[in-house]
Amino acid sequence: MNFNIKSASFRYLDASAENSVVSTCPLRRLPRAGWRFCPRSVQARQVLHIMNFSDILLHRRVRLATVLLGTTLLAGCAVGPNYHQPAAPKLHSYTTSRLPNSTASTSGAGGTAQHLVIGQKIAGEWWTLYHSKPLDTLIRKALANNPSLKSAQYTLLAARDTARAAEGGFFPSISGSFQAERVRSGLGTTGLGSAGAGLTYSLRNASVAVSYAPDVFGGTRRQVESLHAQAEQQRFALEATYLSLTANIVTASVTEASLTAQIEATERIIRAEKGLLDILDRQVALGGIPETNAITQRTQLAQTEATLPPLRKQLAQTRDQLAAYEGVPPSRFHAADFTLADLALPESLPVSLPSALVRQRPDIREAAAVLHQDTAQVGVATANMLPQITLSAGIGHEALDGQALFAPQTLLWNLAAGITQPFFEGGTLFYKRRAAVATMKAAAETYENTVVLAFQNVADALEALHYDAIALAADTAAEHDAQRSLNLIERQFRLGGVPYTSVLTAEQTYESAVITRIKATAQRYADTAALFQALGGGWWHRHDVKKQVETCCGVLP
Repeated sequence: MNFNIKSASFRYLDASAENSVVSTCPLRRLPRAGWRFCPRSVQARQVLHIMNFSDILLHRRVRLATVLLGTTLLAGCAVGPNYHQPAAPKLHSYTTSRLPNSTASTSGAGGTAQHLVIGQKIAGEWWTLYHSKPLDTLIRKALANNPSLKSAQYTLLAARDTARAAEGGFFPSISGSFQAERVRSGLGTTGLGSAGAGLTYSLRNASVAVSYAPDVFGGTRRQVESLHAQAEQQRFALEATYLSLTANIVTASVTEASLTAQIEATERIIRAEKGLLDILDRQVALGGIPETNAITQRTQLAQTEATLPPLRKQLAQTRDQLAAYEGVPPSRFHAADFTLADLALPESLPVSLPSALVRQRPDIREAAAVLHQDTAQVGVATANMLPQITLSAGIGHEALDGQALFAPQTLLWNLAAGITQPFFEGGTLFYKRRAAVATMKAAAETYENTVVLAFQNVADALEALHYDAIALAADTAAEHDAQRSLNLIERQFRLGGVPYTSVLTAEQTYESAVITRIKATAQRYADTAALFQALGGGWWHRHDVKKQVETCCGVLP
């Protein structure tokens, strides 16, 4: 067997393999004891105490305790700026001029007056205020099947678990190992002073290692803080996906209902124009009117029929979009067609206080989380420029005989402490920190811009609802007047009181009035959904969030 007296560790080898009866002991220089040898007469597998470890352990424990004390005293600080939630804007209204609390009203579907209630609770499932079972069913299926929503959910879970994994840096790393080795030593390398044959033996080693990097300057804490902020960002990214999905479904459903109504109105107008064309053809055959009148009416009919294909194309594409929202191919989408009669206009609309909007909007909360994340990264970059301390220790046993593996004489151990201070990195660490500071400032400006755009969204939605109601009232009145005028002129034309050109003009006016009124009605429904979306959608009042994750994780399957 071969022993190295310069090694920091030693092996106690009982060379009993291959019928060899050879025993020896390591040669060590002990503190304050000089050289010691074990007796040559010791038989194989005898266990002798050859070292007194108490002196070594005492001195090294004192030194290790000194290092740990110093790092503990410094562990209370974390370099870099601390994140503070930006203050909410001190505003009292969303719009420049004060809007009335109630909108205009008119007769017909979608003409009900809407009332704005300041501070009213926003329902978590706000789309139920449309009182449409087909809409509720479609949204429920979309929330269960939409791939974008599922992707956002898993991204959130990944971010949360990544943050939790990083928290392991606060604790020591402990690992254990066991190794069994079969060794054949060469001729004359056993250290026994003989030129006999080589020695074959088995070596077993069992050990436990501990390593720890004290977070002296808070680099690990800042990194964990950044990762938790990233998880918070993903949480509100999920909420934003949820809100966008539900709002888009409502808007697309309203669009489908509008297009369906426009197609139906156009088909009615076409039937009326065909009826009038039949009358004109008979009058031309009787010689009562010139043929040019029938030709003009036929041209008008063709122009009206030409408006149908674009409307049907938009309707088909809208249904394809609804299928995508539900998470199925268009060929497998079998939801019933939406009509304006299926939707009820919400009459009572909540309006959050301006100071509460920054807590409600998912995009604002997401931007705040990004700012938090980038603020913590400044601390990480700063800590990387400071000394890094590592502590490690190990203990184990190594022997030839498995029965003697854990004997005191086979003990191996080590203690180590190290410190690393970067002196020159070519400016890498300096510019990384400066880049982190610039990124933090950019995130702060992005947050401010997000807040401004959020208030703009609410103001736009409130103003749209106000003027939508006025426009619908005017369009409804215009439709009624155009219809009465058309009926009157058609009767006068049959009696020969007016020329055919008057009938043609009245038809065009009525056709335009009908389509305009339908679009205005649908716009009120769509802008109502836009207001709920602009206010945050009431995600904090939903009941589909599991209790154990409601503080961090949004919607989960």
